[in-house]
Order: sequence, then structure tokens, then C-alpha cells
Amino acid sequence: MESLKPLFEPLEKLLEWGGAKKNITFIAVSAIALVLSFLVPNLPVDPAWIAILLCGVPIVIEAFIALVTEFDIKADLLVSIALIASLAIGQFFAAGEVAVIMQLGGLLEELTVARAQRGIQKLVELTPRTARVLLDDGSEKEIAADDVALNQVVRVLPGETVPVDGVVVSGSTSIDESAVTGEPMPVDKQAGCEVSSGTTNQFGTIDVRATRVGADSSIQRMARLVQSADAGKAKIVRLADRWATWIVVGALASAAGVFLVTGEILRAVTVLVVFCPCSLVLATPTAIVAAIGNATKHGFLVKEGDALERLAKVKRIAFDKTGTITKGEPRVAAVAPCAACELSRDELFALVASAELRSEHPLGKAIVRDAKTAGVAATEPSAFEMKPGLGVIAQVNGSHVAVGNEALMTQLDLNPESWASCGLDALRGSGKTLTFVAVDSKAAGVVALADTVRQESRHTVRSLQEAGASPVLLTGDNQAAAKTVAGMVGIEEVVSSCKPENKMRFIESCEKNGTKCAMVGDGINDAPALKRAYVGVAVGGVGSDIAIETADIAIVNGGISELPHLLMLAQHMMRVIKANLTFSMLLNFTAIILAFIAVLDPVSGALVHNCGSVFVIVNSAFLLKWARR
Repeated sequence: MESLKPLFEPLEKLLEWGGAKKNITFIAVSAIALVLSFLVPNLPVDPAWIAILLCGVPIVIEAFIALVTEFDIKADLLVSIALIASLAIGQFFAAGEVAVIMQLGGLLEELTVARAQRGIQKLVELTPRTARVLLDDGSEKEIAADDVALNQVVRVLPGETVPVDGVVVSGSTSIDESAVTGEPMPVDKQAGCEVSSGTTNQFGTIDVRATRVGADSSIQRMARLVQSADAGKAKIVRLADRWATWIVVGALASAAGVFLVTGEILRAVTVLVVFCPCSLVLATPTAIVAAIGNATKHGFLVKEGDALERLAKVKRIAFDKTGTITKGEPRVAAVAPCAACELSRDELFALVASAELRSEHPLGKAIVRDAKTAGVAATEPSAFEMKPGLGVIAQVNGSHVAVGNEALMTQLDLNPESWASCGLDALRGSGKTLTFVAVDSKAAGVVALADTVRQESRHTVRSLQEAGASPVLLTGDNQAAAKTVAGMVGIEEVVSSCKPENKMRFIESCEKNGTKCAMVGDGINDAPALKRAYVGVAVGGVGSDIAIETADIAIVNGGISELPHLLMLAQHMMRVIKANLTFSMLLNFTAIILAFIAVLDPVSGALVHNCGSVFVIVNSAFLLKWARR
């Protein structure tokens, strides 16, 4: 039957021509025709034929093509049978009414989808078309943004959209990242800062060296996620299509039974009309696309409706620590001079910051940054030596300063126990990273650094617990650091020293025990667990390539504060779907009984039955603005 597909391609293209505007026009014209048919019944040609031709014929053709080319029995087949049966007994108005309301339901679904995806689609529209490239002679040349090569420098003027992901090499400005991250406040950028494509340069001119271009840029990756945000992939979408074979058989059997019992063809046709599964067809996809639209407003990119369906069943949520529960940015937590040292805390801090001033190590940079924030002045060292894997040695204001780990101190013939008076045991017990300081070959003090817990983490964990999900912390850090962070945010279950394969095995063990477990992470080391989890949620939206590619859902703004909303939204979506399905089936069975006892004729049956479809769509649309209390 596949060989027959090419024969019907021109016809399928003709049916798709015009899109929503055509459908709106056809439905409006058909509705007017039905009103004339009802008010002026004695015209030479029944105006209901206009509705049958404009709205009914496309349904019949699509059902026929699916049946012939793929032997795919869809719900449209039963609608087609009801239309043809109504025409056969001269019930033109009923046939036209069924066709119009079925097409109206399809149009409402299409408009709901469009509205639901409108927020995400804006990301695609943000994709820059051109870029201003700096040439070797200092001149500028405007080229297509897709043609920018890796490491090329582009100039971005005030008011322009950044065309590539890259690093600022000169200039300073403020960047509006709200379209990509959702953060309303502009972010200051200067040389060395990273910028993302799709963001807007507000004030100064900056030169940016491209680190990701073309399809690898942030905004293009977002665009690919938009293409996959398709509610049609959900397992429970089109429930009526999954059961279509049984629905068709049941409808035909019921109609035949009614005819045999009553001997009235009109009642049999009425049963076919009310048996049409219009509301069942629409019950699930409208709810899913509306929920996806709601999630988009709260900073989530949902790849497929199936992800929300699965999320609603999750009872356990595993969190990565660094970059997810914490910011992934080391901060100075304590500066502790030794008891025998004559330096004050600020004096010790100033010496360490001065020694680290030329360091490229992340911990060294963190010390310099936090010293500046604290108002501690650092001076340029007169001599500097980097000791890879150990620390730094510098000459600061005539003093010989060594800053590094225990191995560096041992190499300098200093006993690490000399720092015992700095409170080493307490600092180690809290899981902090320790940097030892020696001044003029004597123990001077310790600088303790720790990752910063996200401000929203504790509230997020508590809200998830209230929603029925049990949080777990999975981290590669040592047990002391892991338990400290877990205690700060209220997570009781901790698995420390986890490698990527350990995280994946934990997810697998949950599944074996019958527990649906979601994984929330931000880095490449989380990718296996994100892929294996019942639902994978990537934190960091524009910055974690591998995590985003493997996860089911991406958080655009990089924070986890809206996770409880997403979980509760998924749970509420399933309640709406079940309510839609229950209402639809009850309405259908009630209408069948009323048709059997001749309370409903084909016209009134079509009206009652299809009003259910409109109710289902309206009920689903409320999900767009749903908010947790």
C-alpha cells in the first residue's frame, strides 16, 4: 500500500493549502450556509451542501487516503461513515453540522497549538541574519551570520543582536539576555565575558571572538528544540485514533443493533452521528499543547508532550550538585590566620589576593574577585611563579608568599600540621576546599572556598516534597561537602563520590524498584543519567550542550525555582486529560441511549455531541494560564 502514496500526494498538498486562514474562511462560509438551511428549508438546493463540500469532503478524503495507503483506521473514518449515512437518508443539515463542528474542533486545536508555541517561536525569530566581521586590515565587512567562522571577531553595535556565541575581546556594555534567559535585568559585560547569540547589545560597542557559530550557536540550538516541541509525540495523544478500530466496529454494531430492534434507519444513523469520537480525538492533544505553552512562559523548553506525561508520574527527583543545586562558582567562605601569625584577617586576605593576581586558576580568580568585592586592596606582585597542580609563589611588598595545597607546602618543607591552629578540622568537616598560605616560609593561614548554594534551592526542594516527589542529591564531591550542601537545602538522601556511570546506575536501580525517577543536571557528566532517567531536565539552557541534547526538558533561565511549577503543571495536565476523557465518554454513551429511544435525531445528536468537543477544547485551554497556589 505504501506504493500508492505518491498517487495521493498532489491531493494531500491541495488539502493542506491555505492553512488556518483557509479553514477559518471555509468554516465561516459553511456556518452561514447551515443557518440558511435551517431558516429557509424550501430552497431548490439545500445550502447545507456548501458545508458538506467545504468541510465534510476533506474529512472523507483524508480518512480514505489513510485507509488505502496505510490501512490506518482513524477516528475520521467513523466521522466519514456518519456523514455518508446522513447523506444517504437525506439528512443534509446533520451531515453539514457534523462536518463543520469537526473542522471547528480541528481549527481550535490548531490555534491552541499556535498560541502554546508562540513564546518558544520567538527564539527562532531572534536568530540574527547578518554579522559585522572585522578583517585583518581593521575594516569591517557584513556577511551572513551563518558564514561567520570559528575564532573570527565580530563587532556588535548598540541596539544590535549578538550573532554568535563568543567571548568579548574589547569594549564594555550591558547585554539584555531576557529573551534567552528570562532574566529582566541587563548584564554588564567587558573583556573576557561570554555572550550568547540572540541577546541584545544595549549600550557600548563590543568586539566578540566567536566560540560557537552556525548550528552550534545558542539560538540555533534553541531553534532545534522548538522543532521537537511537538505534542503529537505523546503516548496518550489521539486516544481515539488508537482505539479507532474498536470504535468503528462498536459504532457499526450499535447502529445495526438499533436498526434491527427498531426498524428505523433514522435512529441507526443518529447512533453513528453521536458515536463520532470528536471530543476523544481532541481531549489529550489540546491539553498537552496548552501545558507546553504554559511551561514555555515559565522558562522551560519541552521537547515533546510525552515528557510532561511521564513527569506527572515521577515520585523521585535526583539532583546534580554543582551548577544545579549550587551555582558552580567557588566563593571565599573563610579567611583564617594562624594563631602565631601577626597578620590580621584583611592583611592576610590582601597578601593572598595579591599573590593570585596573575593566576589563571579558578580558585585563584575567585579569591581575587571576592577580595575586590570585600574592599580588600590587592597590589601587583613584583615576582610571580605558577606551580601547576600545586599553587603559586609570589613576591608581594617584600614578602615571600606561597599559596596552594598541602603538596606545595610539603614541597617547601613546611608541615601541614603547622596550620592546625586555623581550625582545619572544622573546615575540612564542612567539605570546603582549603588553600594554605605561607609567608616568608612560615605558616600564615588558610583560605577556605566553597560552592555557592542557589538562593532558590531550599524553597524548590521543599515545594517538590509537597508535590509528592522525594529529592536525592547525586554528586561527585566528597561526603562532607555533599552532606553540607544537602543539609542547607533540606535534602535527606545523599549519594556522594558519584561518577557518571554511578549516577546512571542509581537511576536504573530506582526503575528496578518500580520508582519513576527524574534527573536534573547541567553538565556533560550528567548526560548518561539524563538520558537514562524517566524524565531528564537540563539546567542552564544555553550553556550545557550535551545535557540539553540528551534531556527531555531544558530550563532556559538556568535556575531551578520553577521546577515545582513544572511538576504540578504536569500533574494537573493529567487531571485535565482524564476529566476530558471521562466527560467525552459519558456524553457519548448518554447520547447513544437518547438516540436509541428517539429523543435525539441526527441534527440534535450532532449538536449535543459536538458541543462536548468545544467544552473539551475550552477546558484544555485553561491550562495556558494555570498557576500553582
